[in-house]
Amino acid sequence: MMKETGRKISRLLKPWVTKVLIILMLAACSAEEAVVPDKPKTNGLKIKTMSYNIYGARQGGIPDLAALAAVIKESNPDLVALQEVDRFTERNGKEVDIAKELGEMCGMEYFFAKAMDLGSGEYGDAILSKFPIESKHAFNMGVDPLLGGEQRSVAVIKVAIEGQGLYFASTHLDHLGNEQNRLKQAHELNDIVKQFDGPMILGGDFNAVPDSETISIIKQTLVLGCKNNNCSQHTFSTSKPNRTIDYIFYKGINRLRVENYGVFDWADRESDHFPVVATFNLKQD
Repeated sequence: MMKETGRKISRLLKPWVTKVLIILMLAACSAEEAVVPDKPKTNGLKIKTMSYNIYGARQGGIPDLAALAAVIKESNPDLVALQEVDRFTERNGKEVDIAKELGEMCGMEYFFAKAMDLGSGEYGDAILSKFPIESKHAFNMGVDPLLGGEQRSVAVIKVAIEGQGLYFASTHLDHLGNEQNRLKQAHELNDIVKQFDGPMILGGDFNAVPDSETISIIKQTLVLGCKNNNCSQHTFSTSKPNRTIDYIFYKGINRLRVENYGVFDWADRESDHFPVVATFNLKQD
């Protein structure tokens, strides 16, 4: 009797068991189909750069270095192009190397390129780098002898980022109202840039507005980092912003792409220039 009852129960359950098995199999297949494969990794490296004219750190000397360092650390760039950098000068201390001090405060390596003597010390451009510096190069740019003015410099370093080589440079063109020195220096800058094979990013205070002849000359060799060439956001002065004269340029469009470009106008007390920040994607070989 019990065997017969068991057989009846088995016959009744068999269709339901089959249905459950089919449902489970379909669910498993659906789950397999729902698995989304990992997205392929982008073939590029993110590099955040800054160009910053620090006004000779002259607002009051050494105490203001902490404020400048705070701006840099808040922005968190990988590479920084500095202009108006003092080294062993009276106004910032005969034993003070501004680039070295800022580098130590920000945890970055540094390189200084002298443009000219300033009292007992030197004045020029500098670079800060989170990456180990593989090579360093310093150049000078002259002035029209009939006009006179200040000799200028170009600081260039090479770094390796996950095996990818990149040049980074800082410069500062003449400030006089007459553009003649800047035109001369723009041509000299192009000649310097052409010496380096491979991708390069260059930041600086060019003392020239976007539609000037100076910028037009530089654009023969370098690409302006502003999105769609729109450099409308003013970089000078922090007390009364009225012009754009600070930029980040680059060369090697087959390897570099600008992802973000902007002027950090929240840093309006530390210098008379706003810092310019650009993030690049460096394509890997």
